[in-house]
Amino acid sequence: MTFEGYAIVSRDGMLADATGVMPETLKFDGDQRFFDKALDTVDLIVHGRNSFEDQPNSYNRKRVIATRQVDRPIIDHANPKAVLWNPARAPIEDAGAVLGITAGRVAIIGGTDIFDMFLDRYVDFYLSQAPHLALPGGVPVFHGIPARHPDDILSQHGLVPTETRVLDAAHDVNVVHWVRKPLA
Repeated sequence: MTFEGYAIVSRDGMLADATGVMPETLKFDGDQRFFDKALDTVDLIVHGRNSFEDQPNSYNRKRVIATRQVDRPIIDHANPKAVLWNPARAPIEDAGAVLGITAGRVAIIGGTDIFDMFLDRYVDFYLSQAPHLALPGGVPVFHGIPARHPDDILSQHGLVPTETRVLDAAHDVNVVHWVRKPLA
């Protein structure tokens, strides 16, 4: 399995407001299109129980939902394409295997604990940024924010920025593609 992260953050590195909800002000059409298109190309999506991708094709995608409510990976009775997974009890590979996914691209889409869990395993990370929006007291993309910037955390874990793409020129929203540095 290869792991890719996808997140949009405010200028202070937050992915949700102080109530834990991603506000409408952090949702931009260009980023939503980028995100939806990317998720259509991966084999599996991983997120926490409070994170989700509210896209038209969401229910059709295979996913793993992290929760402390199970001891072993099991199919979610509410969605046969989803597995409930306790990261403290089983590796992610076990959860993917329940859905028949033992290789391929895996998209990590949040929240904070889930993003942190894969910091040393990301091959790619797509960090979208909304530079004109601040969410004081919000939910950070990684632990250590706002004392540190998300770029610093990605760099510390061996990722380097390679390209920046504008997703919404009117709001200066862009996405930076980070990739794992090759081992010397």
